[in-house]
Amino acid sequence: MCFYPYNLVAASVPFTFDCIMSKRYQSLGVSAGKEDVHHAIRNLDKGLFEKAFCKVLPDFTGFDSSYVNFIHADTAGTKTSLAYLDWKETNDFSIWERIAQDALVMNLDDLACVGCFDNIIISSTIGRNKHLIPGKVIEHLIQGTENFVSKMNEFGIQIHSGGGETADVGDIVRTIDVGITAFGRLQKQNLVINKIEAGDLIVGLASFGQSIYESAYNSGIGSNGLTAARHDVLDKAYANTEESYAPQTLKEYIYTGSFHLSDQFVTNGQSYRVGDLLLSPTRTYLPLLKSFVMNNLNTIHGIIHCTGGAQTKVKKFIEPLRIVKNNLFQIPPVFELIRTQSLCSPQELYEVYNMGHRMEVYTNTESADVLMKLAADYNIEAKIIGHVEKAKQPEVLIQSELGEFLYI
Repeated sequence: MCFYPYNLVAASVPFTFDCIMSKRYQSLGVSAGKEDVHHAIRNLDKGLFEKAFCKVLPDFTGFDSSYVNFIHADTAGTKTSLAYLDWKETNDFSIWERIAQDALVMNLDDLACVGCFDNIIISSTIGRNKHLIPGKVIEHLIQGTENFVSKMNEFGIQIHSGGGETADVGDIVRTIDVGITAFGRLQKQNLVINKIEAGDLIVGLASFGQSIYESAYNSGIGSNGLTAARHDVLDKAYANTEESYAPQTLKEYIYTGSFHLSDQFVTNGQSYRVGDLLLSPTRTYLPLLKSFVMNNLNTIHGIIHCTGGAQTKVKKFIEPLRIVKNNLFQIPPVFELIRTQSLCSPQELYEVYNMGHRMEVYTNTESADVLMKLAADYNIEAKIIGHVEKAKQPEVLIQSELGEFLYI
């Protein structure tokens, strides 16, 4: 386990995360930074622009050198296991519609980071254990996809379904895996390529709240860190549902928390159902980013989707620079819930969870003001959460209410 005394967190000298690698997340068979995966693909072609958030390909479909192509794949991750637990308790099939959004947004918001917002073709890949997952679950996943596509259409974003594949693979999938592949084509002149530099301001876009295109409060949990969140927060009683976790995981790491999904978590005088906090659908920023990027392209030095690696994600896309995040959002209720239950150190929390903002834009003062005002029109909280400095190596410095941490 990787619990550290709180007085270490409050130390005046920044804690260097590289000196103690995360143990809690690894103990559950997952990795926040996917180091082994990145090592495996280290020699693969990185596309036309190495620092682009998504791999940029030549225009293989239209053979027009002024265009580029993207093809991107992602899943809802182990959030499906959490949905399975809640569905078993409540018999509420609408839970699965939220999971469809999770898989979609994890793709689409990655594409948004390179400026691809429109005329995107999607295809789904669903692997299920038919013994446990009935056809009605598939119906609600499809309905969730259609609902999301329809909502984005209202905001001028065209997403086209190309069908997909549903496979009964109970021998290798314990419950269900929900994935999306997305394809886009864009004029090269409209690309956003990360060229983050010293002096840039960082605008963070809140992951929590209720935007004008959301029907309920969004906790901001997204689709990263759900393995640790599930096991840290939920009570040992859930270990009886053996299909919800890997049998190879040591029993002492399984469901170590004190909450049930139906319990209420109270903070700052507000009460939230634990299951709703953990299963809030991943917020998309497509409508806001499309409106902003189209009119401010020349002032944008980078857009980072804080997914795998969370608040340290940007480190993969910079030259020797220090990313200073010293004005983060107050920790939202879902991450306060996780913090109170977690076996992770505070240092690890910022590498596993977005902790309040899941999208950040690197730009100048004038465009930062434009973005923050535009975000208000969408009822998305936005603020300057930091800046960029010169450094001898790529690094991220977080100065937060939980302490000061340096990631190298």
